[in-house]
Amino acid sequence: MFLNRSVPQPHPKVEIKSVTASPNYVELVRFLIQPFLESPESLSVDCEISQTLNRAWIRIAFDSTDKGKVFGRGGRNIQAIRTVIAAAAAAAGQSVYLDIYGSATPGREGTSFDEDGEERSPPPKTRERGGNGPSRPIAKPRFR
Repeated sequence: MFLNRSVPQPHPKVEIKSVTASPNYVELVRFLIQPFLESPESLSVDCEISQTLNRAWIRIAFDSTDKGKVFGRGGRNIQAIRTVIAAAAAAAGQSVYLDIYGSATPGREGTSFDEDGEERSPPPKTRERGGNGPSRPIAKPRFR
């Protein structure tokens, strides 16, 4: 015995057209990066979209004093920002490349800071022998 005596009606066919509009990358980048900046007005965002390649190139610049906050410890902040932008691009069927420039770093104008080159490992520690002669790397103790 059924309590609901209604007869199920067939669902009409609904056509869903996929619209591949590009996300507003400039506003998305501004939204994600401005909270990290001491002077948000220093942020400059440029975006080029290639419809034939389904690819977007985003170039940003800001004061170099804010670089540490934007990149975060170990590059975590910038990696999260890249992930969000890549997800928005993937939803639109595109790929995206984010290029970050230091705008006020002396001697490095126009130099790109990328996640591959953002952190360098420090040189090995050395110890000098009596002040004379070449230095050598500190040897790790050997346990037998």
